[in-house]
Amino acid sequence: MRAVVWHGIGDIRLEDVPQPTIQDPEDAIVRITRSAICGTDLHFVRGTMAPMEEGTILGHEAVGVVTEVGDAVRGFSPGDRVVINSTVSCGACRYCRMGKTAQCDRSNSNGPQAGTAFFGGPASTGPVNGMQAEYVRVPWARNTMHPLPDTVSDEQAILLSDIFPTGWFGAELAGVTRGDVVVVFGAGIVGQFAAASAYKQGAARVIVVDGEETRLAAALAQHCEVVDYNAEDPVEAIMSLTDGIGADCVIDAVGVDAERPKRGPAAVDADQAAAFDAEVAAVAPDASPDGFGEAQQWKPGDGPSQAARWAVASVAKYGRIGIIGVYGPTAEHYPIGEAMLKNLTIRMGNCDHHSVTPPLIDMVAAGQFDPTALITEHEPIASAIEAYEAFDRREPGWVKVELTPTATV
Repeated sequence: MRAVVWHGIGDIRLEDVPQPTIQDPEDAIVRITRSAICGTDLHFVRGTMAPMEEGTILGHEAVGVVTEVGDAVRGFSPGDRVVINSTVSCGACRYCRMGKTAQCDRSNSNGPQAGTAFFGGPASTGPVNGMQAEYVRVPWARNTMHPLPDTVSDEQAILLSDIFPTGWFGAELAGVTRGDVVVVFGAGIVGQFAAASAYKQGAARVIVVDGEETRLAAALAQHCEVVDYNAEDPVEAIMSLTDGIGADCVIDAVGVDAERPKRGPAAVDADQAAAFDAEVAAVAPDASPDGFGEAQQWKPGDGPSQAARWAVASVAKYGRIGIIGVYGPTAEHYPIGEAMLKNLTIRMGNCDHHSVTPPLIDMVAAGQFDPTALITEHEPIASAIEAYEAFDRREPGWVKVELTPTATV
C-alpha cells in the first residue's frame, strides 16, 4: 500500500509499504477512505517536535471501513464504517474511566508516565504508525474508533477525527461560558473550529488573531471579529475592543511554530528578534532555521513563544487560557510571572477524543453544524508530498487538506 513516511527532518516520502496486520487481540484493521494533513504533522517534518523514529507513517486523522478485528475487540465487525480518534486509549484504565482518555495508562508502549499515544507521532508517543495511508492498524480499537451513522459523510467525519474535537476541547479548557468575550490566536483549521466551538458553548463575541488574510477571511465568514497582527498590535486591539479589560478567555491554537509579525506596530525589535531566534535554536536544534531549499521549505516558526506571550497579555485579570497549539518538550519559554500576577487559570493538553467526539458526531448528524466548508483542499494520496509542501509554505487559502487514498474494497 502507499503511505506518507517520515525519514528525517525535511524528508518525507510517498512509498509502498507492507499492509498492516493484526498484532494484538485488541487491534483492528481499517481500510481508509479519507485522511488529512494537520498542522501538527508539520512539526515533525520541521523538527519542532522530536525525536521521530525513521520509517514512521505520518497522519493522525482517518475515516474508513473495518476489514478485520482482533479476537478481543467487541462492538465492531468487518464492514463497519468508523471515524478513528487521533489519540489511542484502552477504555479500561483509571484515566479512561474518568473520560481523560488522552492520558490512558496502557496505550503508550513507553509506559504510563509517557503521556499521550497518538497516530503518526514521535518516539515518545509510542510510536504508532499513522493514517496517511491506504490501511491502518488501530490499537485498542474498541476505544479508539467510533461508529458512524449514514447521515454523516466521509468529508464531515474526517473533521471529527481530530480537528473539531480538538477545537471543542480548547474551548472547554478555556472555560468558555455564556456571554464571554473569547480570543482565539491562530486562524488555521484548529483555530477555526475553536472559534466555532466557543460560539456553540455560549461565547458572545469571538475575536480571531492571525497574520494571513485568507485565514482571517474564513474566520470573518464565521462572524468572528478579526485582528491582523501584521497590521495592528493584537494586544492593543483586543484591549480596545474590550474597554481595556481584556478577554474573558483565550484559546492558543498556534503553538510552537508561531510566526512573529514582520511589519506593522507589533513587529519585534532587534533584541526580541534575537531572543526568538535563540528560542528556535533550543526548540528545534536539528532543524534548519532557514528551511530547506530555495523555497525555505520546512522552516520552523520564528516566534515560538509569541502566541503564548500575546495570550497572557491580552486576557483579563482572573482570565482563563486554554492551550491546544502544540508545544514540544523543548519549549521552555512562557511568561509565567506575568500570568501569576494576573491570577490566570491556564489549562492545556491533548484532546480527550474518545469522550469529546460522540456528542459532536451527533451534532453533525443532526445537521446542527456542517464542518465541510473549512476543507479547502482535496488531494489524492499520490499528491500528498506536494500538498504537504504547499501547506507548509502557508500558501493563501490552504486551511485544511483532505487526502483520498485509492485502496479498493
